[in-house]
Amino acid sequence: MANSTQTDTGKTRQTGMVRTPFHKTRWFARLPIYLILIFGAVIAFVPFFWMTSTSLMTLGETINRKWLPEIPQWENYINAWNEAKFAKYFVNSVIITITTVVGLLITSVLAGYAFGRMKFWGRDVIFALLLSTMMIPETVTLLPNMLMIRGAIIPLPGGSWLNSLQALTVPFMANAFSIFLLRQFFAQIPNELWDAARMDGAGHFRFLVQIVLPISKAPIMTVLLFGFIGAWNAFAWPLLVTTRETWRPLMVGLWNFVTEAGPETHLLMAGAMISLLPILVIYFLTQKQFTEGIATTGLKG
Repeated sequence: MANSTQTDTGKTRQTGMVRTPFHKTRWFARLPIYLILIFGAVIAFVPFFWMTSTSLMTLGETINRKWLPEIPQWENYINAWNEAKFAKYFVNSVIITITTVVGLLITSVLAGYAFGRMKFWGRDVIFALLLSTMMIPETVTLLPNMLMIRGAIIPLPGGSWLNSLQALTVPFMANAFSIFLLRQFFAQIPNELWDAARMDGAGHFRFLVQIVLPISKAPIMTVLLFGFIGAWNAFAWPLLVTTRETWRPLMVGLWNFVTEAGPETHLLMAGAMISLLPILVIYFLTQKQFTEGIATTGLKG
């Protein structure tokens, strides 16, 4: 028939007397999406390419704003590691990040379970207040946190926490977004599992450890990844609460390449590449769980 339409693969679509290849119709319909994705990929890739290229240049090439080095200067990475005392700063960053992430996971899991699975007076109001803190800019909280770390608001054990591991980790061991993420996932766990656990004599803690956590690897890995990136990339707060090199992290060490004569851009970018490698490794190891955690959190069913 003249008005029939065929949708089999490799065949044609017929409307009246006009025949249009079906696969071409779909390709043209998706062309704007492909162009937008390509444009976004270029915007995301160009800064990374520039950083990598600059880390292999001489200082003169960076001043002349070249895009590619004439001869790759691989020794820039060795010089950056030695001149900025990256060995000490790297160890500090590892200790600070691990401590922060462990504390964040403990508070987020416990609070997320309480908000998602337990019923108590004022739960929804407290959770709404917790979410409202996400609308407060981070810079607004710097001064109150600074006063608390110095012991000016609440007396602290041992006095002031300036230049200490506690100052760099404790303020970041609780995060509203992480609690919200886990709460959304915990809330959609079937109640039948809880009923079966109760019949077996389990309480909330045993149910959390033996049942909830094993099936919640995806959102937990998402919280771990976000917590790792936040702790590893911290710069403003460590710069405020440390006046000595004892506990200064890797990001503060990059500031050593900014001198009165101007920034040593080639070494600065080499140091930035060194600090970026752990994040890339962690992401590639957890990207599957990270994608699943973002895709499934908040869905019902």
